[in-house]
Parts: sequence; C-alpha cells; structure tokens
Amino acid sequence: MNELDAEWKQRIEQAQRRAGASGRGDVAEYLFLRAENDAVRQVGVEWLVDSFTALAGEANRTGQSLQLSRDDAHRFVSGNSTMVGARLTLSAGVRSLTVEAGWPRTPRDGIVRGGGLAQGRIAHFGNRSAGEDLLLVRNEGGSPQWLVLEPTGARAPLAEERMRRHLARLLSV
Repeated sequence: MNELDAEWKQRIEQAQRRAGASGRGDVAEYLFLRAENDAVRQVGVEWLVDSFTALAGEANRTGQSLQLSRDDAHRFVSGNSTMVGARLTLSAGVRSLTVEAGWPRTPRDGIVRGGGLAQGRIAHFGNRSAGEDLLLVRNEGGSPQWLVLEPTGARAPLAEERMRRHLARLLSV
C-alpha cells in the first residue's frame, strides 16, 4: 500500500468515527461500505498484477528474457473517467504488454462504468486490437472477480489460460 492509500484509509476511518459519534449512522454506514469496497478493489488489482508477474517469472525460468516494470501510483483514462491504481509492463525487446488496473479515487475522477468496482486493461504495444478491457466485480460468493468485456457486450471471466495467451502473443516472433 503506498502512502496515498494509507492516508486515504486513515481519513476514511476518522470520518467513520466522527459520523458515528455525531449520530450520523447513514454516513458511517456509507463510509464503511466504501472502505470495504476499497479493500476488495485493492485485492483484485493486486491479484491481476501478481498473476501476470508470476506468469512472466515462469517464462523467464524457461529461457525467455522478459523485463518487468511496475508502477503502483499509475493513472489511466477509461472512457471519461480516470482510474488510479497499478501498471505492470512486460517487455521483450521492442514488444511490450501492459496490464493496468484501478478505480476512481475522487468524485472528479469519474465512475467505474458497467457496474463494477474497478476497471483494467491489457494492452499490446503496437497491436491495439489484441488488447482487452476488464471489469472487477464481486462474484456470487462475494469475492472479487475480473471479467473480460467482449466487443459483443458479453462478459467472460478472466481465466489463467487467457492471461497465458496474452503472454504467448508477446513472446511470439
């Protein structure tokens, strides 16, 4: 967790205590839900980035030469909104694969479209059509789950095999 996230968490907790102490249970309940959703978002973003990092590590152990770069204070535009989160870039020579995921932190940043908790993107440098947009939702059990937003409007779970295909595309000559 970076300093900004830690400060935000502390301020939310302080606001919850003040709202509860002043009899504003509705505000305290909203702030509790916000903090809970932020925790789920953080777990989802970490899982996505860590999954691609692990796959890159596997590839490197089999003789590939992937360079990894991570930015935990990344901002990216999605539609009319700005997401704040993490970016992982995997580079193989001049080719690269970028995984970015986050959510709006302030009202000015906008919203997560599609009813999700966070948004993400997998992008191949120089091959825009190979990229995919992602949406983090809670599955039926309440756990975070990344969905791929298909061009047809369908939503498919982001499975490990799909992530491996993105990595294979990066490594193909």
